[in-house]
Amino acid sequence: MTIIPAIDIMDGACVRLTQGNFDQQIMYNTNPVIVAQQFEAAGIKRLHVVDLDGAKAGKCINLQVLQNIAKATHLIIDFGGGIKTDEDVQKVFNAGASMVTVGSIAVTHIDSLIQWVQKYGANNFLVGADVWQNKIKINGWLQQTQINVHQFIESIIEIGIHNIFCTDISKDGLLQGPAIKLYEDIIFNNPAIQLIASGGVSNMADVAAVKAIGCKGVIIGKALYEGNISIQQLNPFL
Repeated sequence: MTIIPAIDIMDGACVRLTQGNFDQQIMYNTNPVIVAQQFEAAGIKRLHVVDLDGAKAGKCINLQVLQNIAKATHLIIDFGGGIKTDEDVQKVFNAGASMVTVGSIAVTHIDSLIQWVQKYGANNFLVGADVWQNKIKINGWLQQTQINVHQFIESIIEIGIHNIFCTDISKDGLLQGPAIKLYEDIIFNNPAIQLIASGGVSNMADVAAVKAIGCKGVIIGKALYEGNISIQQLNPFL
């Protein structure tokens, strides 16, 4: 199972939100590059970077931060937030990301995602299934849809993408444990999925739990920044 720290960017700084609420943010470092270098120095290989400004605005805003992180490290970076066009996808790859993370576009314009998969390859995309009460939320978690999470994931697998991360928004940033039952159901229904757990991871028991049910990766944010989990504790997984 791959350990994937998260760096969420707002106004160029490394922050964390609670349940996706832009009014509930904590700034952890004004320089995301330093944070990324610290992760790499500790043995981390993957990084999940979210352009929160871009997600809210519906357009990429923090590409320069991505470029700075990519130049300063050898981390495998997935980057998302506000990616709407093929030009956006090209810019993200050109800025140094190995994978483009998408969410809203897979709901609102899945034809565009299909075209990108045909052009760039399915393995170069990571799709986020952001869930509130089993229904998908989009546009920086600001808009609720009536699309069931299982229906959504099936539609993504149908177009050839198996790299999917799922966030139970109700658990995000609360450090109260991940959505184990939800992940079990997703993996049971789609055994070929490369599912990455996201949201709620609070301690090493949570990390072990998502691995035990078959998750291929886990995104960890607040638990690392608050010191609930240390990189040293994660060494057996690295």
